[in-house]
Amino acid sequence: MPRPHVVIIGSGFGGLFSAQALAKADVDITLISKTTAHLFQPLLYQVATGILSSGEIAPATRDILRNQKNARVLLGEVNKINLGSRIVIGEKLSKQIILRYDYLIVAAGAGQSYFGNDHFATFAPGMKTIDDALELRARIFGALEMAELSQDAAERRSLMTFVVVGAGPTGVELAGQIVELCHKTLPESFRNIDTRQCRVLLLDGAPVVLPPFGDKLSAAAKKELERIGVEIKLNGMVTNVDATGLDVKYKDGSTERIDAICKVWAAGVQASPLGKTLAEQSGVEVDRAGRVPVQPDLSLPGHPEVFVVGDMMSLDRLPGVAQVAIQGGRYAAKKIIGELTGAPVTEKFKYFDKGSMAVISRFGAVAKINDKIQWSGFMAWLAWLGLHLIYVVGFKNRVTTLMHWAITFLGSGRSERVTTEQQLVGRLAVKQLGAEFEPTISGILDPKKIDHKKS
Repeated sequence: MPRPHVVIIGSGFGGLFSAQALAKADVDITLISKTTAHLFQPLLYQVATGILSSGEIAPATRDILRNQKNARVLLGEVNKINLGSRIVIGEKLSKQIILRYDYLIVAAGAGQSYFGNDHFATFAPGMKTIDDALELRARIFGALEMAELSQDAAERRSLMTFVVVGAGPTGVELAGQIVELCHKTLPESFRNIDTRQCRVLLLDGAPVVLPPFGDKLSAAAKKELERIGVEIKLNGMVTNVDATGLDVKYKDGSTERIDAICKVWAAGVQASPLGKTLAEQSGVEVDRAGRVPVQPDLSLPGHPEVFVVGDMMSLDRLPGVAQVAIQGGRYAAKKIIGELTGAPVTEKFKYFDKGSMAVISRFGAVAKINDKIQWSGFMAWLAWLGLHLIYVVGFKNRVTTLMHWAITFLGSGRSERVTTEQQLVGRLAVKQLGAEFEPTISGILDPKKIDHKKS
């Protein structure tokens, strides 16, 4: 008799930790993900600013699970789920994948949200994937290279102005590191420009930076950002983004045009489209962020064999952070094990909040454990350092990450500064090829798209 088959969609925190929690269970596991790696998303901004390599924050999922004999890993982007027949259908590079399941854990995560203005993405990429980080790295360093070549003062100012939209942890950390990069690392690298003259603007519609951290830490973060040179603009909504800048409307009714070639969007999230698929078949409605309402045990209404965890689930206003995904993935695995062993888990999912942290500058951070325990400065930075090292997967990655941090924070060097034109234009080039574009592993594509004789 075949063992129960558990299909897990997604290799992020929710997917990976649920798979590992099922390591000793009498089940067969298939983890399917549209990428080959487990991404430690909180450190993406360090890839974008040349501190870390992509491999250090995104080790191969196959390597992580190689010793777990009941688990296999497949590369594929799931585009269909049939809850009635218990089938998951995915595709990758024109290859279709069909999986039947007894239990399903959906942990497909979330992407960037432009709040109905998806065309902004052309000029202001998000920060959710390795591709995003490498594209942004190419944009940051590319803008400075173009400024070095420019003989026009206005163009130089625009090329040396960087705008980060969104003053949450990602936006705050990214803005701080761009300043550090321009002010500490690069001043001696150029001859025709002084990178210390770069402007870094942090923009948000909220009245404070890091709103979830509370008034005290928000104020401390704002003070530190301004000390290192970040210009903060609050209570402002972006109304348009184009190639040369963006337009902002403030709550007092005033407007402003900011000329900037390099923009990055870190202002919102939208759950995977799979959330809508699940909601339609289970008779519920997704929320504004595309998240699926789940039962207190994280199961999909009417489908106790299907669990939704992490950024895709809507339950008790839980935040879209790594710890929610980790604890949710482990809980779903525990539920499955309990049912199979005849010892069902009856308690509801209860999230244990371990706090939030954000690094502002070298040796400066804010940390909030709860309303009573919160601090800022060097000790918060040390706590941030230790916690993030714990969650970087693999001993080798921890060692190399620590070495890169030492080079960056104790000195001023950044070894991961290589960029390519493909990183800069790849996303938009693929988009321009249109819906008919179907790459394969051999690289062959529609002959009408490329003149192979000239390539």
